[in-house]
Amino acid sequence: MTSGNNEQPESMDKTVEIPESRNFIREIIDEDLKTDKFGGRVHTRFPPEPNGYLHIGHAKSICLNFGIARDYKGLCNLRFDDTNPSKEDIEYVESIENDVHWLGFDWEDRLYYASDYFEQLEDYGRKLIKKGKAYVCDLSADEIREHRGTLTQPGKDSPYRNRSVDENLDLFRRMRDGEFPDGSRTLRAKIDMSSPNLNMRDPVMYRILRATHHRTGDTWCIYPMYDWAHGLCDSIEGITHSLCTLEFADHRPLYDWFLDELGVYHPQQIEFARLNLTYTVMSKRRLLQLVDEGFVNGWDDPRMPTITGLRRRGYTPESIRNFAERVGVAKRENMIDISLLENSLREDMNKCAPRVMAILHPLKVIIDNYPEGKVEELDGANNPEDPSMGSRKIPFSNVIYIEREDFRENPPPKYFRLSPGAEVRLRYAYVIMCTNVVKDGTTGEIVEVHCTYDPETKSGSSQNKKKVKGTIHWVSASHALAAEVRVYDRLFTVEDPSGENWKTLINPNALAVLRDCKVERTLSSAKVQDRFQFERLGYFCVDNDSTKDILIFNRTVSLRDTWAKIEKS
Repeated sequence: MTSGNNEQPESMDKTVEIPESRNFIREIIDEDLKTDKFGGRVHTRFPPEPNGYLHIGHAKSICLNFGIARDYKGLCNLRFDDTNPSKEDIEYVESIENDVHWLGFDWEDRLYYASDYFEQLEDYGRKLIKKGKAYVCDLSADEIREHRGTLTQPGKDSPYRNRSVDENLDLFRRMRDGEFPDGSRTLRAKIDMSSPNLNMRDPVMYRILRATHHRTGDTWCIYPMYDWAHGLCDSIEGITHSLCTLEFADHRPLYDWFLDELGVYHPQQIEFARLNLTYTVMSKRRLLQLVDEGFVNGWDDPRMPTITGLRRRGYTPESIRNFAERVGVAKRENMIDISLLENSLREDMNKCAPRVMAILHPLKVIIDNYPEGKVEELDGANNPEDPSMGSRKIPFSNVIYIEREDFRENPPPKYFRLSPGAEVRLRYAYVIMCTNVVKDGTTGEIVEVHCTYDPETKSGSSQNKKKVKGTIHWVSASHALAAEVRVYDRLFTVEDPSGENWKTLINPNALAVLRDCKVERTLSSAKVQDRFQFERLGYFCVDNDSTKDILIFNRTVSLRDTWAKIEKS
């Protein structure tokens, strides 16, 4: 790290292997390495504000910044932009650190805060005042906005713009010493009130704000604005490529102006398109509203696009990294279909998730010709995609549960599951045939199905030669574990839930809680965050709310993109 002058950090080893994955940012870096622009260094940073939990859009930025540093044998800092204590909290700091680590990245000893540089930033402010490039302004926030002008009309000079250097230095010191009320004065850059770029119309550098900071306490009552602090923090840390989302493109001239006027080391800001995902919102402000107004159960609610919410739902870090790689880096804003994120998860879970059988809507089946009290231990593959994961023993008895939708008393055409007089194979077990049903005398609902089994149709047996068209899953009634399953769906009912009435678009069916589920006994040792494929049903994860008495599972994602079918119908 530099001390904030023009001297650059020492160069690292220049023998860099250029990665195969290409995008316009990497092309810029490649050219900078060829021209030795930064002494052969590549040094990025991830600079979150600790005013909320990170979401999937931040995950893309994390993967980009840390991934570039990794691929170019460079460095990446984690730096908290903690310049607004009224909205910040140590809870957010800790959650961000956890999220970055969970995604598989490490900042090593390079954890920084903008507050680390408050003294140096104040010194830089005085330097600009001495150059006649900054002044203390007494206009209120509303008055500053009024003087700013519009895209078609130039702004008006502040009546305080031409204060002397000595007066500005004295007022800035008194701001720092706490002599003035909050919001009564600001330090502004003196640039050009007629600039076509509104960001260059004498932007505010410091405001007076009395709020306890999570690191510095009540030491400060003036705090730097983002545009003032960001570029200088990059400079102090020796960042080479400052990667920002497109909304900061219009701020780049100001980023450059501050660095050039101070004559300090100058990183390069590069903008890329932020991640916009269908069926969700990516605004921190709106996500905070969802939490504060009770639409979801906290930042880690599995319906949320936050990294902690995705983690609780069962997403793997590998699936998110793969998703970030697939969406790539673009120069223009676009909308990414959430199904791409879900498919990245399916591909990863298909390779690594153990298979188990679970029944979400149980229907009792009694196999009348199977000996009562007899229990067989059948073999079930843990994951056909990975034979090294071995197999498990599944108990089979004369009373089992199947999915209620796997039986129809009056089946539609081409229904290949269980129905009166029809045969179906039980996964890993035998072929059974329905012989009778028992109904509730009051409601007429089927409460019990009676069947017979063919003992010569055992799966894996050389005698098993009978072919049937349908195979269904099941669990042994006397061995099954009770479970609760939370079936999550998309948070909004439309692809782009924008506009003032966005909260009316929240999906009322985004969560269904099923409390009478039955799962294999092999799940008795399952721990929080363990992930499984419930055969034929989807991928599920053990939720944090599980106890020793009841297992609670979140449905992470279905086996197929069912929404695609819904939209086409």
